[in-house]
Amino acid sequence: MPVIEKVETFLFNPNASKNLMLCRVTASDGTYGWGEAYVGKGKEQVAKDMVDAMAKVVKGHSVFEIRHLTQVMFDDFQIRRSAVDYYSAWSAIEIALWDIAGKLTGQPVCNLLGGPVRDHVRVYANGWWFGTQSIEDTIQRCEKVKAMGFNAVKWDPFFGPWRSYIDRRDEDIAVEHVRAMREAFPEMDLMIEVHRRLSPYNAIHFAERIREYDPFVFEEPCLSDNKDLLVQVKKGAPYAKIVTGETCYTKAEFKEIFEKGCADVINPDTCVCNGILGMVELAAMAEPYCVEFSPHNYNSTTVGLAATVHISAVAPTFNIAELFINLKEGCDEITSKGLKLDNGYLEVPTDPGLGIDIDVDKLMARSPKDFPAPTLTPISKEYPSKLLGHGGRKA
Repeated sequence: MPVIEKVETFLFNPNASKNLMLCRVTASDGTYGWGEAYVGKGKEQVAKDMVDAMAKVVKGHSVFEIRHLTQVMFDDFQIRRSAVDYYSAWSAIEIALWDIAGKLTGQPVCNLLGGPVRDHVRVYANGWWFGTQSIEDTIQRCEKVKAMGFNAVKWDPFFGPWRSYIDRRDEDIAVEHVRAMREAFPEMDLMIEVHRRLSPYNAIHFAERIREYDPFVFEEPCLSDNKDLLVQVKKGAPYAKIVTGETCYTKAEFKEIFEKGCADVINPDTCVCNGILGMVELAAMAEPYCVEFSPHNYNSTTVGLAATVHISAVAPTFNIAELFINLKEGCDEITSKGLKLDNGYLEVPTDPGLGIDIDVDKLMARSPKDFPAPTLTPISKEYPSKLLGHGGRKA
């Protein structure tokens, strides 16, 4: 029985404003698998150090002990404490183990999960709007996305700060932003991202004003830490299709989302929710509540996206998955075997494992960037509504 022999991490930059981290696990028989951890800007080393610490613990264990290791790593390594860096790091190793398991059994990962219920996975484009400074700029960028074959896009229509209470003028501009996008793209599914910035009052008021433009979803209007805030939005704007979950990582957190009925769609991230098995379990939890499953994926368009595709292939309530096109070109350059994208759909791989592979030499040639620390909003009479702070266009 092959055991885990080596765990390696690779930080790199795909010509983007975010570094990425891949993980390669090698078994005692030489079979290797690829995984990926979700990393935030400036926090990459934390996830890398966490994987390196985990590597010392999991070496020697069977590569098939995925469920057992997921539990005992939380119990014995993490001492039953939740932390985003822990879940990101473990997800990287967990995904790699599934890749190995598929290769050793000669099956694509989705077959090991019960078999696919679809052979193609619909994806929407994100990341294309980063750095835009005007509504006109957003529309021009979206024209290029449409030309690539996508029929669903997500963007943040707010140019102002990430604050719970927004200035009315900021809201007016955001409403105009949505209106202009709908007029420019009448057939496009427009996914409104709010980045947890609003209070329930502001969220409900904004949702009412953009209702006539038929948004596909209304994502993360409030902090998901307090599910009662989302309940208020659901009650105040029952016509809005609420998405939440990208900042939730465990079954316990999602249990509260389902029981409180505060979302129509969940968007957990494969690279931070205990990997593939964790995501499949979350998708199963969503079924009896008739909640749709729409994976978040602010990760590479290689490993993280491939894992997301296999999960999406077996999830009955799957709707649509995320693809960051601003990361794609750089990721394609390090990919020796990748995913097939056609008119907004990804083909579910049929090769053993995840069905993708990485050129390690090209990967190692891409060093991570050293990004400057974020600038904090200074004390001011204008705080919080007028200062940019952590605005969406700095993403």
